[in-house]
Amino acid sequence: MAARKTDQPEVVTFKVAPSLVEAMKRIPNRSAFIRTAILNALENTCPLCQGLGVLTPGQKEHWQTFSADHKVEECQECRQLHLVCAKGGRRKGHRKESP
Repeated sequence: MAARKTDQPEVVTFKVAPSLVEAMKRIPNRSAFIRTAILNALENTCPLCQGLGVLTPGQKEHWQTFSADHKVEECQECRQLHLVCAKGGRRKGHRKESP
């Protein structure tokens, strides 16, 4: 059997609800839209749960150890939740753009 070239695009199929099919009919280039959505989701995946939304028992044990010295706070500037180390000094989370 010949080795498959890794630089060639591969077709991936998946099932979706009829309502999603209907909504996607209005998108001019569905393939590009789906590729972009998947890449965006992968770039913004939780590093701990890997996007599952739940922790395994082992991950939860590690989280409990970590969270003993860290807490989740809301940023006063952008209102997003973020982790804060209870032992270290506070560091500003937003980078100011250089002039």
